Amino acid sequence: MRRREFITFLGATATWPLTAHAQQSAMPVIGLLGSQSAAEWAHLVAAFREGLREIGYVEGQNAAIEYRWAEGHYDRLPQLAEDLVRRNVGVIFAAGSPAPALAAKAATATIPIVFANGADPVKLGLVASFNRPGGNITGISFLTADLGAKRLGVIHELAPTVAVGAILINPTNPVAESVARDAREAARSLGLQFHVLNASTDQDIDSAFAGLIQQRIGLLLVMADPVFLGGRLQLVALAARHAIPAIYFAREFVAAVSFGSVESVDKG
Repeated sequence: MRRREFITFLGATATWPLTAHAQQSAMPVIGLLGSQSAAEWAHLVAAFREGLREIGYVEGQNAAIEYRWAEGHYDRLPQLAEDLVRRNVGVIFAAGSPAPALAAKAATATIPIVFANGADPVKLGLVASFNRPGGNITGISFLTADLGAKRLGVIHELAPTVAVGAILINPTNPVAESVARDAREAARSLGLQFHVLNASTDQDIDSAFAGLIQQRIGLLLVMADPVFLGGRLQLVALAARHAIPAIYFAREFVAAVSFGSVESVDKG
């Protein structure tokens, strides 16, 4: 799916109930429930607004958006979701990891929910099936959480002499355990010694890299998680500083792997 088609899809699905809602309210309201911060998601929110404009909704003119950001603290999401329900928004867009979608589903069985994340929504219990999601929830899955084994195989091909690898996971992510398990199985099939490193804050990432160096880990797989997307400059700078081959899950990491980005973090 091309970027423009994806943006239009999100805008369209996130507003399917708003026509009816607008009949009861002067201005329909969209609730956006995000796992990270407004600053970290600024470019994605801009794309979301673009998708809305393409189907006729302009924030502040004929639609309103209520933003709720967890700032990387997934335990805040249930309360934020309940706040949107009390606000009686017309639809909730759950952005980021599976955690916002799970929180939104737990908070309401009536307000329509649209999700966009990288996990299998059927395995998570978000929907009954891909073709018949059922209930009040639908969305799109990139299935990036299931590609860890493939990414590990790719980086192993690029660094075939490395004997010890690791995956960096966010233990607060609902799919962290299954991602780590799949990575371990893939590493076993490749003959790699393998470690699981945990991080959910910037300080944790520093500590994880300290452990990585101490254990002489030679390659790193980074789990698909919004916390790591937000900390991409820190991650690519540390990997470059310690010359650790690393493979990521989003193009934003590749964009960050530039002399300017790494240099600016090293000097910070």
